[in-house]
Amino acid sequence: MVINGCDCLIVIKTQYREMGVPYAGETIREAVSLLKEEAAIEGDGLCRTIRKSGGVTGCVVTPLTIGTVPLLLSLAMGSAGLPVYVSETRNLYRYHLNLLPVEGGSHFDLVQERGGSRKLYENCTVSGFELRCNRGETVHLKLDVKGERPPAIYPYTDPLKTEGGERFSGTYVTYRINGKEYPNIYGLTLSTKKEGGTKTELWIKRALEQGGDLPDPIDELSITAQLLRDTYEYRYFGMFRITLTRLVLVSDETAIDCADAVIGPLRYYVTGTVNAEVFTSTGENLE
Repeated sequence: MVINGCDCLIVIKTQYREMGVPYAGETIREAVSLLKEEAAIEGDGLCRTIRKSGGVTGCVVTPLTIGTVPLLLSLAMGSAGLPVYVSETRNLYRYHLNLLPVEGGSHFDLVQERGGSRKLYENCTVSGFELRCNRGETVHLKLDVKGERPPAIYPYTDPLKTEGGERFSGTYVTYRINGKEYPNIYGLTLSTKKEGGTKTELWIKRALEQGGDLPDPIDELSITAQLLRDTYEYRYFGMFRITLTRLVLVSDETAIDCADAVIGPLRYYVTGTVNAEVFTSTGENLE
C-alpha cells in the first residue's frame, strides 16, 4: 500500500483498537548490539563478533487527525483512564490523560509494512515524544518507540487501512498563559523523555511585534487545538488540550538583528504536571 508516495505503512494495535496512522516518517527497526572480540597479538589473528538482538527502537512521526488524536496522545502520555460522558451532549466522551514514565505507560503492538513485507513488533512502549505546532503547518507528533522483543513476520495479508479525517493545523491552536491568551505565540515544540522518570521541555516561538512578552515564571500554560467545522458538537469533538504547570525559563535565544518580523525562541523546563484532554464520539477504552 502506497501512502503519500512512499511504500510504507505503520499500524498500531492495542487490546481494544487497531489503527493505521497517516504516514509522515518512521525509523522503526530491530535494535542490535555487537560484542566484538579483537585479535590477540599471539594466536590465529581472527576477529569474532557476537550479534545480540535488543528488541525494537526508532520513532514514528505522524500528523494528528481527528481520528488519531485520542489513541496517539494516550500512548504518548501513558495513561488514559476511563471515558467520562459529557452531559447535555448526544454521544460525547472526554478522556483525561496523565503523563507517566515509560515503566508505567501503555503497551501496544506495531505492524510495519515496508517494501512489500510486513513485520510485527510486540509489546512496545513510548519512551518519549515530541509535539510540534507551527502557524500555517499541520500539527505533528513524534513517538519514540522501544521494546524488548525482536520483530517477527506478520503473516496476515489483508489490506491495512490508514485512519483518515481532518488534520489539526497550528493556525487554529490557541495558547493561554496564567489565564490570558497570547496571540503572538507563533509556534511551540513540546518534548518529553520518559525513561528514568519524566523530563519535559518546551520551546516557544513568539512574535515580538504582535504583543507583550511572556511572563516568567509561568504558573500554567494550556495548548488548545481545534477543528472549526460546525458539525463538531459544541466544538469539543474536534479538540484536544494539553496543560502544563510551573514552567521555568531556561534560556532566551532571541536575536534582534533583522528588519523583518522577529520570532524569538524561549526555552522552558516544566517542573510541575503535564496532562491532556481529548474528546471522542465513542466511549471506547483506549488502553
